[in-house]
Amino acid sequence: MTLFHYARAAALALLCAETPFLPARAEAPQQRVQAPGWQRTMLGDFEITALSDGTHVFPVTTVMTGIDAAAIDGALARQGLALPVQGSINAFLVNTGKQLVLIDSGAGALYGPCCGRVLENLRAAGYRPEQVDVVLLTHLHKDHVGGILADGKRAFPNAVVRVAAPDARYWRDPAARAQAPAFLSSFFDAARAALAPYDAVGRFQPFDAAAGAELAPGIRPLAEPGHTPGHSGYLVESRGQALLVWGDVVHVAALQLDHPQAAVTYDSSAADAVGTRRALLERVAADRLLVGAAHIAFPGLGRLRRNGAGFTWLPLNYEGDPADPH
Repeated sequence: MTLFHYARAAALALLCAETPFLPARAEAPQQRVQAPGWQRTMLGDFEITALSDGTHVFPVTTVMTGIDAAAIDGALARQGLALPVQGSINAFLVNTGKQLVLIDSGAGALYGPCCGRVLENLRAAGYRPEQVDVVLLTHLHKDHVGGILADGKRAFPNAVVRVAAPDARYWRDPAARAQAPAFLSSFFDAARAALAPYDAVGRFQPFDAAAGAELAPGIRPLAEPGHTPGHSGYLVESRGQALLVWGDVVHVAALQLDHPQAAVTYDSSAADAVGTRRALLERVAADRLLVGAAHIAFPGLGRLRRNGAGFTWLPLNYEGDPADPH
C-alpha cells in the first residue's frame, strides 16, 4: 500500500468517526389493513369470485364438541397455529355470463367491525350490488344471511333470495325459537329481519333441495343435513368442471379435516353434521372437486387430498389472469 492509500484510509476513518449517523426515515405508521378481499378464477365458462367478509376469533374451546383439549392443541400445533384462531367468513360470486349469482352474503352488521365486508369487496371486484340476480344461501345463520340487509333495506335490490325450505320454515318459526337453546335466539331474530324486506316484495323464494333442480343455469343444490335443518351446498358446473360451495361443512380445517367427528354446538344435529362431513370429505377427495368453503382461510378455494386417516387442504393456485392460465 502506498503512502497515498494510507493517507486516504486515515482520512476516511477520521471522517466516519466525526460524522454522526443520519436519522432513520422509516417512521411511517403501520397500516394494519389487508388488500381488498377478493380472488377470481374461471370454472369452464363461469367466472368465480371469492369475496371476504372478514375474519373473527372462532371460539374453538367453547363451541367444539367431540374432540378434547389435548387433541385441539395438537392439531393446531401441527398447522403452526395456536389459540385464539381467526376464522374466515367467505362468500362466492358466480357470473354465468347470463346471471350474477351470489352464494352466501356474510354477516353484514351482525358481527361488528370485524366483518360485513362482502359489499365493499364485491364493488372492489368490479361489480355493483344491484347487478346481482340471485342470492343463494347455504343456511340462515347470521354469518351467511346477515349481509343481504344494509341499513334495514335490501342490500341486493334486484335479487331473488333463495334457501332450502326446511331452513326457511325453522328459522322463522316462533315455536322453534322457543324450544331452541337460548344462545340461538338471536339467530332466529336475525334471519327473520334479514329476509323480511325480500319477502315483502315477493323476492324470497325457498326451494326443495332434495329435488336437485337447477336454481340458475349450471347451479344445483345439494342437501347437506346436520348443521341446520335445511343446510345446503351448491354444485356449480360448466364445461365439465365443477365447484362445490359447501357452506359450513368445515368450521376449523386444522381440526376437522383430521378429526371429522368434531362438531360445533351450533349444529342442529351433530350426528347428521358429522355424517355429512365424512361423506363429503371422501367425495371431494375422490372426485378432485374444487371446493368453495365458507370458513377455510380466505379465499376458501381449494381441493382435498387424502392423508392417511385425514385430509390435506390444497389451496387453489393464484393466477394473475384466471382466463388465460397458460
